[in-house]
Amino acid sequence: MLSYKIMYYLKSFKILAKGYWTSEKKWQGIGILAVVIALNLLSVFLTVLINDWYKEFWDVLQSYQFDQFWYLVGKFSLIALIYISIGVYAVYLQQMLQIKWREWMTDRYLAQWLKNKAYYRLKLAGNDMDNPDQRISEDINQFVSLTLSLSIGLLRQLISLVAFVVILWNLSGILTVPIGSYEFTIYGYMVWVSLIYSVAGTYLTHKVGRLLINLNFEQQKYEADFRFSMMRVRENAESIAFYRGEKPEFVGFGQRFGAVIKNFRAIMNRTKLLNAFTVGYGQLAIIIPIFMAAPRWFAMEVQVGWIMQLLNAFGKVQEAMSYLVDSYAGIAQWCSVIRRLEGFDRHIKEAVDLKSEVNFTTAENVKLDKVDVYLPSGEILVKECSLDMQDKQSLLIMGRSGVGKSTMLRTLAGLWPYAKGDITLPRESDFLFLPQKPYLPLGSLRRAICYPLVEDKLLDAKLKKILTICQLGKLTADLDKADEWSRILSLGEQQRLAFARILLYKPRYVFLDEATSALDEGLEQYLYEMLAEYLPQTKVISVGHRLSLMSKHQYKLVLSDNGKWSLEKL
Repeated sequence: MLSYKIMYYLKSFKILAKGYWTSEKKWQGIGILAVVIALNLLSVFLTVLINDWYKEFWDVLQSYQFDQFWYLVGKFSLIALIYISIGVYAVYLQQMLQIKWREWMTDRYLAQWLKNKAYYRLKLAGNDMDNPDQRISEDINQFVSLTLSLSIGLLRQLISLVAFVVILWNLSGILTVPIGSYEFTIYGYMVWVSLIYSVAGTYLTHKVGRLLINLNFEQQKYEADFRFSMMRVRENAESIAFYRGEKPEFVGFGQRFGAVIKNFRAIMNRTKLLNAFTVGYGQLAIIIPIFMAAPRWFAMEVQVGWIMQLLNAFGKVQEAMSYLVDSYAGIAQWCSVIRRLEGFDRHIKEAVDLKSEVNFTTAENVKLDKVDVYLPSGEILVKECSLDMQDKQSLLIMGRSGVGKSTMLRTLAGLWPYAKGDITLPRESDFLFLPQKPYLPLGSLRRAICYPLVEDKLLDAKLKKILTICQLGKLTADLDKADEWSRILSLGEQQRLAFARILLYKPRYVFLDEATSALDEGLEQYLYEMLAEYLPQTKVISVGHRLSLMSKHQYKLVLSDNGKWSLEKL
């Protein structure tokens, strides 16, 4: 079981890390990483020099050689100055690499999330993982940061281990252990003591702290759910206020925050056990070499400089061998981050690969040929629908709720993958879909009108005229005012703003999914007449319930149960 988990994390890590280190930016990253590694190598070399300095310094103190004292103080100061400078730039360059790696991964994951409308299809595929925004903003940062700190730390400790094992082996000498009439000779016995101590400590640390991996994974999820619930209240503040829903929202906050606290208490308890063990483990490591060196000291075989050099060397070897013990909390967090990113990566790929059996082609008009639309369960909504808009100026799609009217538009837009047949559409620049709830991006009103095109300040006169035509003249002075327009404008005003986009884009086809549901019938009639007046060549396909809409359309497509449909001329 343990080997399976290790293989899972290593395989997932390889998939997550491979992208950047095989990308077009790899040489820049490799260059910075090489310098960081070189600085760490030099840092280890300096620690070896400091270890040698310990022996010299304490021997000088023991023999009262005052003439050598200030020389050794100066020597240490120089080594320390170089060591500090190297440490500063090693951290600086490591952070630079972290920024570049995170930037590349964030761009890649954002592109994947938006590719083929994966952000939308995740829900259709039933694979909508919790809080994808957190995966991209926080988990990528933690993945890069922890990967660099843990891997460079491991490399540094391995180098340090090699350097100080040789020193400790030479300092240890030979230990003879009499057992009965036999004598066993152990070479470099302190190296073996350190190895046995570290292996035992690593095993026990894993036994104590392994539950932290799952607990950290769940903590991130609960924290994000709690934060998202508050965001939902902010986004739907008016509706909640009308319902006087403060009490149930408070109860909901309490439940989600309760999950945060409960899981965090479990992390606290497990961390308490882990810290108690690791602190005790570290303190015991201080006294072990003293006990091992005491016999030679009291036998007057060595000087105090030897003792100090031995303690430092043993500490370095034990620190290197105990890297997993000291870094276990970070490794647990790293594993939980890998799980979240691997899941995100996998679900995104599944959503991108979720393709319909519809054959889309490009032509001048809209045409459907034996199109089937169904639910993920396989239940048919529309059966073999055939339609040609060549000789039709407008079409109204009607039917009772739940028969698939909006899903029909989603199929035409390429959003709904559960369909098959042949669909012909104009070029993307020649048609526009308007959902019932318009999307208004953050920023200026100009940006909201121009969305998804790039806002253009040269359009001032045109935009003001369009706003006036759509009976939003009061907003003409606010084109460059940046605010949360989806909160400021009523749903009816937002729908009129969506019609302003039609006048701006001038598409050949416009698809309206109950795009006037928040307007009174008089204003609805006005907007349809406005389209006919200002865009006489634009063909309109609408989804709606109101019977008054029939007077503004030439044809009616009625959807009913069991996939049945009928086309009528109005």
